[in-house]
Amino acid sequence: MNILYGVYTFLAGGLFLSCLPPFWVYTRLSGRHGENLKERLGHVSPKLAQTLSGSPRVWIHAVSLGEVKVAAPIIKALKQILPGCSVMVSTTTKHGRELAAETFGEDIPVVYAPIDFIGSVRKALSRVHPDVLVFMETEIWPAWLTEARRMGIKITLVNGRISVRSMGGYLKLRPFFREVLRNVDAFSMVLEEDAARIRAMGADPEKIEINGNAKYDLLVNLAEPAMETEMRQILNLEASHPVFVAGSTREGEEAMVLDAYEKIVREFPDTVLIISPRHIERTPEIGSLLERRGFRYQLRSELDSGKTRRTEPVVILNTFGELFKLYSVATIVFCGASLVPLGGQNPLEAAVWGKAVLYGPSMEDFLDAKALLENVCAGIPISSPEMLAEKAIWFLRHPDALKTCGARAREAVIRNQNAAEKHAKVIAGLV
Repeated sequence: MNILYGVYTFLAGGLFLSCLPPFWVYTRLSGRHGENLKERLGHVSPKLAQTLSGSPRVWIHAVSLGEVKVAAPIIKALKQILPGCSVMVSTTTKHGRELAAETFGEDIPVVYAPIDFIGSVRKALSRVHPDVLVFMETEIWPAWLTEARRMGIKITLVNGRISVRSMGGYLKLRPFFREVLRNVDAFSMVLEEDAARIRAMGADPEKIEINGNAKYDLLVNLAEPAMETEMRQILNLEASHPVFVAGSTREGEEAMVLDAYEKIVREFPDTVLIISPRHIERTPEIGSLLERRGFRYQLRSELDSGKTRRTEPVVILNTFGELFKLYSVATIVFCGASLVPLGGQNPLEAAVWGKAVLYGPSMEDFLDAKALLENVCAGIPISSPEMLAEKAIWFLRHPDALKTCGARAREAVIRNQNAAEKHAKVIAGLV
């Protein structure tokens, strides 16, 4: 056994064994997370395993909402390439599991991923017996990878992304990750930059391919005109009203958005502001900020088409899964987590609706999307609330330029489809 993996196993096992008893007691007393805990301990039900009757068996791990969304077009392409295959999906988060169950229905079983502890991963892998184990994006679990390799299971990382912000931590432990990555048979990365980073972590260059971002395929298929009609009705929006959407904002950004909005409404008083925080539990905090600044607002959860109508100039989106649909009604889009140093959010969710996207200097986690939009002059970098207001006002004064810019954004996303099929071919190639 590699000494570094032995140390990891010892530390992870100690932490797991010390945390398990109190957590088990909590599940018994509260009645919560019972199924969650069983599956995380590797107990995949025999009934579920029996549904995997096709061949080959492919287990895809998509940690949360974003990865589940990207997995969908890859699975669709994989089933076209290998029509007899069985696919199972695992997630880590509750919302990821709910979305996976909704997306795949009864066709594809969904489970919680086992904890990265030898006993848990061995039990789950032994029950499922996958031929190929697929990790989405940046999921690197040492015990899971090592034990799967020992059992003769092929392993691949697809739609692989390694962010600039995470590289420092990986490189500090490069000897360890070099050994872990030896277990992987194929790396299907998004960009050359991602390929270079995983090479720097110790991955074998001969195993690395660059196949683009499957999010492009997903977004084009998801953008349905009916969504815009639905959101306009729910939010009581007239066609003449400009709509300023601040998407996936983080702490500190809402105040900056309001600084910009104050300037915008002086010239365009009918502008509606919709704030969508990345974490909806921050809704009370944002509501208090709006009250201190003198803005009247409503919560999205209080609105319903034909019942309670929007009458205030500001709305806080405090519901899950609606930001993508919300972008369909936007006139001006600001992509959050970018005016604070948190790496940004995906600007393509707005671009696919034909929207120009404004974002701050911190877009390290989405450099491919940023480059795609800026290459066609559809991504607009800003550095301050003042610049956000200035750019927004200019576009509102020049609606034809805004429309042209948005059209270029959508065309750029459409031109970069078919990455899902390329990633699926890498999976199929391991069978």
